[in-house]
Amino acid sequence: MVLEKFRLAVVQLQVTSVKADNLSRARRLVKEAAGQGSKVVLLPECFNSPYGTGFFASYAERIPGESTQMLSEIAKENKVYLVGGSIPEEDGGKLYNSCTVFNPDGELILKHRKIHLFDISVPGKIHFQESETLSPGNSLSMFETPFCKIGVGICYDIRFAELAQLYSRKGCQLLVYPGAFNMTTGPAHWELLQRGRAVDNQVYVATASPARDETASYVAWGHSTVVSPWGEVVSKAGPEEAVIYADIDLQYLADIRQQIPITSQRRGDLYTVTEVKL
Repeated sequence: MVLEKFRLAVVQLQVTSVKADNLSRARRLVKEAAGQGSKVVLLPECFNSPYGTGFFASYAERIPGESTQMLSEIAKENKVYLVGGSIPEEDGGKLYNSCTVFNPDGELILKHRKIHLFDISVPGKIHFQESETLSPGNSLSMFETPFCKIGVGICYDIRFAELAQLYSRKGCQLLVYPGAFNMTTGPAHWELLQRGRAVDNQVYVATASPARDETASYVAWGHSTVVSPWGEVVSKAGPEEAVIYADIDLQYLADIRQQIPITSQRRGDLYTVTEVKL
């Protein structure tokens, strides 16, 4: 039986330069979220290390490794589906920005490598080149739960509407994006992009940011958010460490898709978005 409602928790973690502290704090907050009835818990991008090209190599791990072993344990201990934000992953001499997902038995059921690398330059504001150190992933990433199918992207992936469209067409009702927008793009686009992806595809969208640390070399915007298929902000954090909750209502989602039936009204004779098999 598919449940019509389930509770989602988003952990906006205060990330420091001490990996052990980041892991222990994540463990405590996931337990707190499970105690509030959450069935799916989402951690932020780069939850185990500071975010920045100068940190990726020194904090990188193989998967499985220290951080993912901890994620496996807390998913099992708390009987939750745990979307483990992301960590710098080392594999075959390359580095990736990778999200692992664990089921309530602690089994690794998905690994998503960030598809779109964050290479931007806004004069006088921010310049950042993930491609200096990271390699891109090359696959869509979805997983099944007893509640609904969930699609995964990491941060910059949210700017690419085609990815969300494909997830929606493949049956996803919730899209999750661990992300770390900054003080330039955060206030301008963070909520706007989430609401856009939610309305365009009639899905729930959840984002998990690290909490803001004004002393960090890369200052995250924070404001982890959950948006409904109607484009409404259901739950939203401030800049500080927090756990936010949203009850994902799949009947409400179905009602919206029936009331505004964009899926059946698409003009497939004029345009289409398709997945290219590698």
